[in-house]
Amino acid sequence: MTRKTFRLSELFGLKTVVMMSGLPGGGPDDKFPNWVVTSWPPETLVMLEYQWNEVAIPYWREIVKVANRHGVTRLALEPHGCQLVHDVENFRRLRQATDETVGFNLDPSHLFWMGADPLIVARELAGAIYHVHVKDVRIEKPAAVNTLLDGKGVLEFASRSWNFAIPGYGHDERWWREFFVTLKMVGYDGVLSIEHEDYTMDTLTGLKKSVALVAGNMP
Repeated sequence: MTRKTFRLSELFGLKTVVMMSGLPGGGPDDKFPNWVVTSWPPETLVMLEYQWNEVAIPYWREIVKVANRHGVTRLALEPHGCQLVHDVENFRRLRQATDETVGFNLDPSHLFWMGADPLIVARELAGAIYHVHVKDVRIEKPAAVNTLLDGKGVLEFASRSWNFAIPGYGHDERWWREFFVTLKMVGYDGVLSIEHEDYTMDTLTGLKKSVALVAGNMP
């Protein structure tokens, strides 16, 4: 599917493709991805070694070459749970193992629930941000007892520890104004893509509110 996307991008003359890094299993016999987020038990470090050096780096070195052959020069990786690249440190590790074709899709929503600060991330990644998603997260009261590690379905929003939200419904308008200004300061002048996944309101209402916030707070 990735290679087909590159071929389609070439037909349209597109240089940027937004995607995720993917996640290997923990070993050659695993059938499902294995997201390692702790260093204990010690087997997790063996899994990470396999995921990075045996699977991810060889794959991404090849996929960058394939992308470039089709005129795609920017791959914007979105930090996301259950992905090998879910934060800045792992993004840098993959970029150093490949080249500057690999960039960042800055989606504040995932960074919020994983505990990062998107404003600081934007400053850290000046020049490497290839795409931006406008999507918020609201931390809910169940997080106080269940932590932010939540595997419940997104439609179970009444009992989740966190929920996707339209901008302004997780972090206030002032935060979003600072986010847009920060993007401008670090040289980003590309797309702001509204990604609606707020299941507490219908899509059209959410888009209207999101557009109004973005339009009213752009520098």
